Amino acid sequence: MVSTPRPRIAPGRFRELGPINWVVWQVLSRAAGTEDAHLFSTLGRTRGLFRGWLHYSGKLMPGGRLPRHESELVILRVAHLRSCEYEMDHHIRLGRRAGVTAEILDRVRVGPTAPDWSDKHRALLAVVDQMVETRDVDDAHWADLAAHYDERTLIEIVLLINQYEGLAATITALRIQRDGI
Repeated sequence: MVSTPRPRIAPGRFRELGPINWVVWQVLSRAAGTEDAHLFSTLGRTRGLFRGWLHYSGKLMPGGRLPRHESELVILRVAHLRSCEYEMDHHIRLGRRAGVTAEILDRVRVGPTAPDWSDKHRALLAVVDQMVETRDVDDAHWADLAAHYDERTLIEIVLLINQYEGLAATITALRIQRDGI
């Protein structure tokens, strides 16, 4: 039996979160289909920083220019590459709402070499892989991606990848437990 490591910082409650973040945590937990979205009850302890982070995150997803389906492909691939089950749990649910079927999810786990990707999605996932692996994108991969997206969306893709890789690292370092644990 594999034991789940204890969180390094316990999820906050009203006292630690403050009234605004407590309400935000409650709303986000319900939206996520759980009593306690541990990510939000932990990061909410940072008070105003949490709200700033939520604003930034929301501008990338769901408020970015990248179609929601493609945002979910990026996030799910990052979560898979970073072995971040918390991120996977949430974005499997969100991805389902955006048309990510079980078959597509299986292909996301395989990556850009899986059969049946469009050229656009193959280029997108190849850039995710390269950024997570090297923290950069070579000219060939960039040209492949740029054939499908305008400059503003290209910037958002890079920010989205880094946002969710950083979030996966935060979840891992803080040992944030999966919801329901």
